[in-house]
Amino acid sequence: MVLRIHFTGDDLARVRLAARPDALWETVLSLHRLRDRRGGRAYGDWREQARARWSGGGRGLLRTVVPPRGYFPDFLTPEEGAAGWEEGLAAVRGTPEGRVGAEMAVLGGQLDVPLAGLVDALADYHRAAVAPVWPYVQARVEADRAARGRALLDGGADALLASLPPGLRWHAPVLEADYPVEREVWLQGRGLRLQPSFFCQGAPVMLYDPGLPPVLVYPVAHPPGPPGERAGGSLGKLVGHTRAAVLRAIDHGCTTSELARRAGVSLASASQHAGVLREAGLVVTLRHGSAVLHSLTPLGVALVRGAAFP
Repeated sequence: MVLRIHFTGDDLARVRLAARPDALWETVLSLHRLRDRRGGRAYGDWREQARARWSGGGRGLLRTVVPPRGYFPDFLTPEEGAAGWEEGLAAVRGTPEGRVGAEMAVLGGQLDVPLAGLVDALADYHRAAVAPVWPYVQARVEADRAARGRALLDGGADALLASLPPGLRWHAPVLEADYPVEREVWLQGRGLRLQPSFFCQGAPVMLYDPGLPPVLVYPVAHPPGPPGERAGGSLGKLVGHTRAAVLRAIDHGCTTSELARRAGVSLASASQHAGVLREAGLVVTLRHGSAVLHSLTPLGVALVRGAAFP
């Protein structure tokens, strides 16, 4: 079965690539990954750790609203989520009661969903399962954006659409994709937001309601091999094994003496390595009383946690 998205000239002019991963889409789609056994090499370690971290608060409610696969209500992934987690969650919280009821009815029957409880359950699950790996999610999405951005610069929207991952096929003026059901979508001049996603797997995803702003969520590529194998040597090959150990030791912040102890190096060596990493923009150092505190910059966090998912 096939999804066909029909473009006009105006639509091509309004194709845009999401600036960042959408935390609500990632959170909802990760619930699918948590329950299925597919993508073991990409999600196996994350799945195990997420189950251990999540206390299960609101588990039954989330199971009701987000089935193991297929349709879930559009109000869970509002357009405002493109701006960030807090903005998206506020939009979910403000969903009109009538819309909640109408979209839940698509799941079958009249399901009474306490919206406040659902928002709390989503937030609890996100904190436990998605937030700990968010730097890695960002890194994979940013890598995809770099590839798509290059295609857009080189050949415009036509080249961008042609560059999308396998399973998505651009036959101008129609973008086709393998899909669970037959579906035709006419953009009618509204354009399309392309949203790369770490937790999307296999087929892309679109909103159910054709009247909502069009967004196509598609899977990013996952590097081959289990994450544990990638983590073992890649960072060390990049910066050297000792400096990689120092960088990992700073992950959650530490003093120079704590850094030396964690990394198994002398105090002088720890200070020297921290200085080199600071000059590279990976570490920031602040003095607090008589102590010197080291912490990772966002770039350092992405490098460490991106290399060591989850």
